[in-house]
Amino acid sequence: MRFRPLARVCVAIAAFSLLATACSTGKSETTAAANGLEKPEITIGVLPVPEVAPIQIAINRGLFAAEGLKVKYTIIEGGGSSLTTLISGGIDILHSNYVSAFTAVSQKTADLKVISEATTATPGGYALMVAPNSGITKIEDLKGKTIGINTKRNIAMLTTSVTLKVHGLEVDRDKINFAEFPFPNMWQAVKTGQVAAGFMPEPFVSASATDGAVKLVDPMTGPTDSLPIAGYFVTADFANKNPRTVAAFQRALLKAKTIAANDRKAFAEVIPQYTKINKQTAEIIQLPGLPLTTNAARLQRVSDLMLEYGYLQKPFDVTSLILPEQK
Repeated sequence: MRFRPLARVCVAIAAFSLLATACSTGKSETTAAANGLEKPEITIGVLPVPEVAPIQIAINRGLFAAEGLKVKYTIIEGGGSSLTTLISGGIDILHSNYVSAFTAVSQKTADLKVISEATTATPGGYALMVAPNSGITKIEDLKGKTIGINTKRNIAMLTTSVTLKVHGLEVDRDKINFAEFPFPNMWQAVKTGQVAAGFMPEPFVSASATDGAVKLVDPMTGPTDSLPIAGYFVTADFANKNPRTVAAFQRALLKAKTIAANDRKAFAEVIPQYTKINKQTAEIIQLPGLPLTTNAARLQRVSDLMLEYGYLQKPFDVTSLILPEQK
């Protein structure tokens, strides 16, 4: 990918972000009736990141349709900022980072259920990126600087704070600030000096690197190694009123995640369809962790880190949020 790759990525994603609609066959109506689905047509809010590949696979291969579901998805800028859309019924399922969701539940501003894990951190899947001539060559150089994240007080800000602490920095003490930029715009913010460094997931890590961005650090190592990052959430009310619909979604998604986790080609093929990055980049990006089960002990790691870093005021047990997956 030569030229200004991220510029094309961002334009394409922005254009695509209006709405992507799943195509399904007429069989879905019959299947929906047979399965007794309460709501056979659902909308999912997702970020344009690799871990969403199973959703596209399930659409392309008719896995949702086989369960009687018609699925459409809309691209969001952040799970935290889209929680109000989920709560108001503007979307039925939300792909969100756990920090934002756990914060909302702990503060009783939302009653949510995790219906499937979306991803866990893998080495190279995320990075703090800097401009090549920024003069920032080590983490300690971020003292007194501003770091770009997609949404404040989310998984990006938490894991960045953990990484800073590992290297002897404290956000408040060392006057480190955070500024919000959507992931498609993050490299531009870094390159133009609006922020000193930008937190990026794939495919933005690889795309920005081809335009000269330099990886400063992988924020998913040490205390954050293999940390759960995001999951698929519904409101408790939606789960109570639509149990068969939720179960149908879980079954189809599990099949799609299994395909994505075991078939690199199938994974790479769908990435350009919802991010519009080119096939070459899709083939080299770091594969995300795609858990096939939802594990309470694993998710509790996020809650415990949130408590340690002041995102929670008291211990928060995530067990009650988990809705067992249907197979």
